[in-house]
Amino acid sequence: MRLPLAAALAAILLLPGALAHEDAASVGEGIAQNGMNAVAVALAFMAVAVVIALGWKGKPDRAKPVLFLLIVIPVVLATAVLVGSTIYLNQVSATGGPVHWHADFEIWSCGQKIDLVDPTGLENRVGTAVVHEHGDDRIHVEGVLVDLEEASLHEFFEVVGGGLSAGELAVPLNAGSLAVRNGDLCPDGQAGELQLWAYRVANPRERGGWQYVQERADPDYVLSPHSAVPPGDCIILEFGPPRERTDRLCETYRLALERGELTPAAEGG
Repeated sequence: MRLPLAAALAAILLLPGALAHEDAASVGEGIAQNGMNAVAVALAFMAVAVVIALGWKGKPDRAKPVLFLLIVIPVVLATAVLVGSTIYLNQVSATGGPVHWHADFEIWSCGQKIDLVDPTGLENRVGTAVVHEHGDDRIHVEGVLVDLEEASLHEFFEVVGGGLSAGELAVPLNAGSLAVRNGDLCPDGQAGELQLWAYRVANPRERGGWQYVQERADPDYVLSPHSAVPPGDCIILEFGPPRERTDRLCETYRLALERGELTPAAEGG
């Protein structure tokens, strides 16, 4: 019995430490990770109880309460940690609880559309549990936001393995990466400039009669709080010769325009 018991005890001691070394993209993710650690420890203690039970066959009945406590106490404590973490996250959340926001985006460099690296693995996402992309040209913000900055454009590009700052953009690709900054030359010899635009629905509650505005955006732009697109934002990031407006448009917005659900807002309105 000693070897299985030693292995189970080692798992109890090492598993939480291994999990703790995972980088959390936000305070919220770190707190949520603590809850998962508590569940892992509870499962490990239950495994210990099973090992002990197998080794104590034929032992006196007084051993049964000990085994019962080895199972019940970790489960109760893990449940308390999970419930407490959820309550605490909702209290400190900038939005009062979990959110489910989406925004579509397109990246253009010198007239060529750029595709973000495709997700791999079972999670099927690029980014974190809270902020990510599924290979669908859509920013997903799903979970608890301790700070609204977590739903900003620069945060999204950071968590997917790139970067976005004033005049500079880095994007991970399936083959290598794209890195551009103001003043870099396009293949035609023209100097480029990184420009950001946000298509935003001005009247999101008036479904079927949405009106949108096109605005200049910056890396600190925070996504509009909508799950569907539209009325969620359409974000255009374009590197090339500077211009006053963009004619690029996300596919979801184009289709909504064709269906008559979306129209440009009147100038000055």
